Amino acid sequence: MDMDADQEQQERKREILQNARRIVIKIGSAVIAQDGFALNRQSMATLAQEISALAQNPYEIVVVSSGAILAGMERLGLKIRPRTIPHKQAIAAIGQSSLMKAWETCFGENDRCVAQILLTTDDVCNRRRYLNARNTMAALFRYRVIPIVNENDTVVTNEIKFGDNDRLSGLVAGLISADLLIILSHVKGLYANDPTGQQQGDFSGEPIPFVEKVTDEISELAKSKTSFIGTGGMQTKILTAHEAAKSGIATWIVNGKHPETVTKILKYPEKHTGTFFFPEKDKLTSRKAWIGYALRPKGKLVVDNGARNKLVQENKSLLSSGIVLIEGSFGIGDLVQCVGLDGQEFARGLVNYNCEELQVIKGKKSAEIEGILGYKYYDEVIHRDDLVIL
Repeated sequence: MDMDADQEQQERKREILQNARRIVIKIGSAVIAQDGFALNRQSMATLAQEISALAQNPYEIVVVSSGAILAGMERLGLKIRPRTIPHKQAIAAIGQSSLMKAWETCFGENDRCVAQILLTTDDVCNRRRYLNARNTMAALFRYRVIPIVNENDTVVTNEIKFGDNDRLSGLVAGLISADLLIILSHVKGLYANDPTGQQQGDFSGEPIPFVEKVTDEISELAKSKTSFIGTGGMQTKILTAHEAAKSGIATWIVNGKHPETVTKILKYPEKHTGTFFFPEKDKLTSRKAWIGYALRPKGKLVVDNGARNKLVQENKSLLSSGIVLIEGSFGIGDLVQCVGLDGQEFARGLVNYNCEELQVIKGKKSAEIEGILGYKYYDEVIHRDDLVIL
């Protein structure tokens, strides 16, 4: 990279950090682990001190903390991580209170009050609960309280493996309209190749400093075996950064095991390594970001090339005439994927008709819907206001 381009990116990063007021800090298990099966309370105390100092400035900070299973293993004296879902849920139930007690003690030593917020993907998929969580965090900010967020491992099933809270941190960043997401990991960031001895845990190389946009090439780097870190791995972190960028949120992946990491990266950003992901200028609205990245698809609509071009190039709504195939079981208002004839998903949105109705009216013109069904809700199957191009 030439010097001018590097300097320009440094200036843009500095400007983003100077204007950042609302920050989500994701703390991975590896950052606060001791010997792999206990909490490192000294590391937690250091982080709490840094975050408490920042919270006295104009920053509003949310902490997304992993470590419930780690704390549960410590309580029970386990040396091997549980493998089955019921055992993980049980260990998480035991450890969550210990994790919060540790954070409460560490922040309390800095005269800072914290609040526990446990979320599942169902909480963010339900619009009313999503908004309620956002309002709760806004109220906590007014009390100068730091929310400590974790996934509610005790009641989820396969979500217990949900990227080691990486995806959750991105959803929380979108939920509170954050300016910056900091992901603290045990490596410096995303590497272009395998640094010396990375497989043995020696991350001596330098990571990619800036990512303007998450391209296929960047995604491929994240998929390499030596890029996977922690439970979630680099691939999940890159996906989180991509989705955050769509919402206008910058993401910085840094090594959280170094002393005073959080303080240094905000005060001296040009001196700190890591991978910084720039936000996109044309960001999605909060509601569209929720549609695109918080909800789970219930089905799939395969559309023809003409309909795809109108959606992507002309910002049009999806009509029944452009639908070729219906997959899945879904109702009115559910999220579905829009897939081209090549099998690639390119958009998703909220449908105005259920799967049974669409099976009947697919390929038909909007003017024919009422005659076929005996009624018509809308001309559009997915209105452009309820559609997100990925």
